[in-house]
Amino acid sequence: MRFTIQARCSTTKARVAHMRLPHYTAHTPVFMPVGTSGVMKGLTTSQLRDLDCHIILGNTYHLALQPGMDLLADLGGLHTFMGWDRAMLTDSGGFQMVSLLKFSEITEEGVRFVSPFDGVSSMLLSPEQSIRIQNAIGADIIMQLDDVVSSLTTGPRVEEAMWRSIRWLDRCFAAHAKPQQQNLFPIIQGGLDERLRRICVDEMVKRNANGYAIGGLSGGESKDEFWRTVSLCTDLLPQDKPRYCMGVGYAEDLVVCSALGVDMYDCVFPTRTARFGNALVRTGALRLRHREYEQDHRPISADCDCFTCKKHTRSYIHRLLHSHETVACHLVSIHNIAFQMRLMRDIRSSILRDEFPAFVQQFMWTYYKAGHGKRNGSEAGSPPVKQSAGQDGGQEAGRDGEQDGEQDGEEHEDAKSSQGKALGPDGYPVWITNALRSVGISLQP
Repeated sequence: MRFTIQARCSTTKARVAHMRLPHYTAHTPVFMPVGTSGVMKGLTTSQLRDLDCHIILGNTYHLALQPGMDLLADLGGLHTFMGWDRAMLTDSGGFQMVSLLKFSEITEEGVRFVSPFDGVSSMLLSPEQSIRIQNAIGADIIMQLDDVVSSLTTGPRVEEAMWRSIRWLDRCFAAHAKPQQQNLFPIIQGGLDERLRRICVDEMVKRNANGYAIGGLSGGESKDEFWRTVSLCTDLLPQDKPRYCMGVGYAEDLVVCSALGVDMYDCVFPTRTARFGNALVRTGALRLRHREYEQDHRPISADCDCFTCKKHTRSYIHRLLHSHETVACHLVSIHNIAFQMRLMRDIRSSILRDEFPAFVQQFMWTYYKAGHGKRNGSEAGSPPVKQSAGQDGGQEAGRDGEQDGEQDGEEHEDAKSSQGKALGPDGYPVWITNALRSVGISLQP
C-alpha cells in the first residue's frame, strides 16, 4: 500500500490523500459502504461502481458463516465471488463480541460464538482464525481481531481488553500469510480513558503497520467523549499513514471527524435508514413515508444526479413504500450512497482548494439552520456571514457487519435530538462547536 498525502488544510487536521491498494487507488477522506456478507443491501456491484465507491466493507464473522471460508478460497476470494473489482476492507469479527455478546464467550484463546441461527453450533474465532478467514476473503485491507468492549464499559475490563488487543495483534501479524497483498491494520482500544488510549497507540505504533483504526467508539458514549477520543488518537497516530474511525456514518460526524484528521469511515447507516424510507439530504433527512410527500412531485434532491433523483419523485417513492414494494429500498439506497459519496468528494475538493473551514461553516449552517422546521431537500443556502479560514482559531486541548447495530435507528432526524442534542446559543450542538473550535473553526457569524 502507498499512502500519499495530496493536500493539507492550513487550519484543521484535515487532509486529502491517495491510498494505492492492490485493487484500486482510493481517495481519502473516504466513506466505505458496508456489504456485510458480500452484498450491499439494495444495490448491485455495478451500481456501486457507477456511484464511484472506492472501497466497500465485508465482515469476517458473517462471511465465515455464509458462504464460508472454503468456498471463498476455492474461488480466489470475495472480489471474484461478488464481482467487485475495486478495493475492499474486512472487519475481523471483533465487533460481534459486543453486538452478539449473549452468544459469545471471550478468553485469551479467542472468542467462541454460539450460532445465532440454531443456538447450538459454535465457532471459535481466534486471532489466527480471523486472519486465515480474511486471507481467504482476499480484501485489500484486513483488520486485527481485537477484544471489543462497549464504549459505556468502565473499570478493569477496559484495560484488560486493551492489553489483550495488543497481544492479539502480535498473533494476527504472525498468522498473516499475505502481507504483500493485504494490509493488516491494528485497532486502537482503551475505551474513553485517555491514559489507556495513549498506551495502546504507543504499543501498536511500534508494530509499524500500514494504517491504524480507531475502535471502541460509536457505541452510546456522549458526543463530547467521542470527538475528544478521536482527536486524541489522530494527534498520536503517525501523520504519514491512514487513520480509520470505525462505525461512523452520519453526515455531521463525517465532516467533524475529517476536520479532526480522520481518513476512512464505514457504517451501515445509509442503507439501513433507506429501508425505513429515509432519504439523506444536506438539511438532514426526508421521511418519505410521511403524508406530506404523497403529492410531492419533486426529486429527493434537485441537486443530486443519482439515478433515483433523475428518474423518480418523492411521491412515487412514498407510494412504493406504502405498497411495501422492495424497489423503494433499492431507490432510496442508491440515493443515500450517492449522498455519502458526494459529501466525501465535496470534503476532498474543499481541502484541495484550502477552503475546508468555509465548507464546514456552509455545511453546518445548511444542516442545522437552512432546513430548520422543514425538510425540503434543497442543498442551497448561504450562512449569514462567511468567516475566513482560521478566524477565532487557536488549538484547544482537547466506529461494521450490517454491523449488528452500529449507529442504528429508523430515523436519523432523531439523532439530531438525541446524542449531542444540547444546542448552544448559536443554534449548533455544543459538541460540534467545541470540536470544530479545537481545530480552528468557529461557527459564529
